[in-house]
Amino acid sequence: MEKQALITGATAGIGSALADVMAAEGYALALVARDQVRLTEKARSLQKQFQVEVKVLARDLADPASAPEIFAHLQREQFAVSALVNNAGLGVYGPFAETDLDQEMRMLQVNMGALVQLTKLFLKPMLQRRAGRILNVASTASFQPGPWLGLYSATKAFVYSFSCALAVELEGTGVTVTALCPGGTRTEFRQRAGMTPKEGLLRPMEARRVAEIGYRAMLQGRPTVVAGWKNKLMIAVSRRSPTMWAARVARDLNKNH
Repeated sequence: MEKQALITGATAGIGSALADVMAAEGYALALVARDQVRLTEKARSLQKQFQVEVKVLARDLADPASAPEIFAHLQREQFAVSALVNNAGLGVYGPFAETDLDQEMRMLQVNMGALVQLTKLFLKPMLQRRAGRILNVASTASFQPGPWLGLYSATKAFVYSFSCALAVELEGTGVTVTALCPGGTRTEFRQRAGMTPKEGLLRPMEARRVAEIGYRAMLQGRPTVVAGWKNKLMIAVSRRSPTMWAARVARDLNKNH
């Protein structure tokens, strides 16, 4: 079967790095992002560097109509997605009583709704072929409540839980699901979420390194992978700690200074 991948949130950060990694491995790509200009530039760069087919779909995944449109478009193009990478995500930072509800509803749709829609739509053809890989980008925030990023952390907990459940459902089908859990990564996330830049206790990982870890785990069919040994240690401590203690530690880590 041809190697053809759909990657959401493909113009920056981990999504852009995953596009680089997968193009280098010979995948034809369908890239999804909101910004048509950046999307086109990314596609041209990949085509020039790796001589692979790259389709661009400028869509806003905050619109529930976007996922069905993407699926229908690729069906018409006979682009059979063998690897689905649900990477697109948003964050909204601040005390919940004061944050913007419209922005938060957009975040819920992008982080959870669109991921569920795309997974549902592309899973059935994969099952028919008895082959496919799904990579869902969760977070180390999946493992504890995150004050000032409360809804974002909750969406990532959803992604992690959903991915683990689906991975078990699909055992023996030829289709695998992997939840990638990065910690702090050099991306545009903090800026877009309205947070000030800072290194924190753990120096952010490079997006390319996170992408390589996620891609390798996806190929191996691993249900979960945490990027970086420091993040693995942090999660191990968090999971053995009382929930409210972990939430208070996350509160201090998430505060803008």
